[in-house]
Parts: sequence; C-alpha cells; structure tokens
Amino acid sequence: MSLTVLVLIVGFGIAAVVAAVHWSGGTRTATLAGDDQARARFAEDFPDEAPSRIWLTENRETAFLDLGGGRVGIVQSFGDRFLTRIARREDLAAAGRDDPVTVKLAFRDFTWRGGRFRFASADDAAALSSALGLE
Repeated sequence: MSLTVLVLIVGFGIAAVVAAVHWSGGTRTATLAGDDQARARFAEDFPDEAPSRIWLTENRETAFLDLGGGRVGIVQSFGDRFLTRIARREDLAAAGRDDPVTVKLAFRDFTWRGGRFRFASADDAAALSSALGLE
C-alpha cells in the first residue's frame, strides 16, 4: 500500500471519529436550567449541605451556592456533565474583578483552575465576592 493511500485512510478515519463524537452529543456544553437544577445537582454530591443563596452565571454554565462560613459550592459544566466542589477563600490563588459583573477566580487546585465568571447583575458578582471574603 502506498504512503499516500495510507495517509488518506488515516485522515478519513480520524475525521469519521470526530464527526461521530460531535453528532452523538460529545461536544455539547451543559447548561443549568435554573436555581433548582443547580441545587439538585449539588445535593447529589453534597447531600448534607444546605445552600442559602444561588448565583448563576450569565451563560448558565456555572452556579455558585452560598454555604455560609466563607464556603461556596460550585456547580460547573464540563462538556455535557457538571462538576461540583466546595471552595473557601484559602483555596484561591488569586481573585479579582474585571468589571462590576465579572469575577475572576484562580484556584490552587490543579484539577480546576477557575476562570472568569460573568453575572447578569453587579449585585450577584458582589454577593459572590463577599461570600468568598474578597470584599
């Protein structure tokens, strides 16, 4: 078999696998329908926690849940699934605000670095910052 034919076969094979993953929903990003879904998803992993407030990001891919005592629960989309965790101020390597509605968080945990989280209102961004002890 010539090298050209082999390269074409491999190329088409890779393209077919990528297309199959995409058409089967593998490239879909999960979004939260609202506070109730965020609360329910968080309760699956942390059933003993009782969040008092929930702040959804503008794109509905992340929810922050106020657990009190300087702790915040996080539900964030990862592909078509959600990851959950509990964070405290001590877990942050850095934090800041780009603008009144955006909170930047960088965590010490190498499994989740954080990101930029944009909220629908400046009040939500300020409340999250306050819950984490940033303000």
